[in-house]
Amino acid sequence: MGDDQGPTHTIGITGATGEIGGRVAARLARRKVAQRLIVRDINRAPELPGASAAMAAYEETAAFERAAKGVDTLFLVSATEAADRVDQHISAVDAALAAGVTRIVYLSFLSAGPAAVFTFARDHFFTEAHIRSTGVSFTFLRPSLYLDLVPSWIDDQRVIRGPAGQGRVAWVARDDVADAAAAVLAEGAAHDGRTYDLTGPEAVTLGQTVERLSALVGTAIYYVPETWEEALASRRPSGAPEWMIEGWASSYAAIAAGELDVVSTAVPDLTGRPARSIEGFLRKHPSALAHVRG
Repeated sequence: MGDDQGPTHTIGITGATGEIGGRVAARLARRKVAQRLIVRDINRAPELPGASAAMAAYEETAAFERAAKGVDTLFLVSATEAADRVDQHISAVDAALAAGVTRIVYLSFLSAGPAAVFTFARDHFFTEAHIRSTGVSFTFLRPSLYLDLVPSWIDDQRVIRGPAGQGRVAWVARDDVADAAAAVLAEGAAHDGRTYDLTGPEAVTLGQTVERLSALVGTAIYYVPETWEEALASRRPSGAPEWMIEGWASSYAAIAAGELDVVSTAVPDLTGRPARSIEGFLRKHPSALAHVRG
């Protein structure tokens, strides 16, 4: 592939079978960018023009190093939440550098910090810190909570429950995050050393969110505040481990604490078009709230 066209720069894409990595890979393919799709299951790797695939998990150091050989820039999508997620990230970063990767674009999270209220955001901070410590060129993309996930927060009683209080969040569409990431990856060193907060166009409370959704679908949807203890208790029947339950509940608590009350112009600055609103998202995805209509 491309042997008669001289040297090419190859971008490594992790998470290419997932929601963000898959979108980014498709966008880069449309730009005719050479890609290496690094996936856990080679049989699920998307078939895209200009892309090859290699199989490796983040924690498989030797396999990841082999998979990243020949890659210049790595798009590192954060791993699924796990007790050892930071260790997985560090393993992948170190293997990528051993393979010769010179630039990492990491999908982090808004307001990542060592004591963030959203417990999973702490993982992102420590991953960012490790990437910085290596001296590799980097760009950090810090999206807000995904607008795409809001429908899944609505239960069978058409209620969103959680300890978000009157805090605000600028929901961001996955498509906007993917568009921004593709621009950063394709444009290269111009974005080195930068951290971009990727948000929607406005910050709203959960009460305002459900009001907007209700108007769009013609069915009443409600927000019911919970205390922290109520939030933990209501999620424990899932059988998930306590650290995961705290992570779920703390996403709401982070809203209450103001950690997600951020509106950035990064999406329009990077993509050349406005970030999608709640209404814009549902116009593009009209079936997203099919389960609460009527």
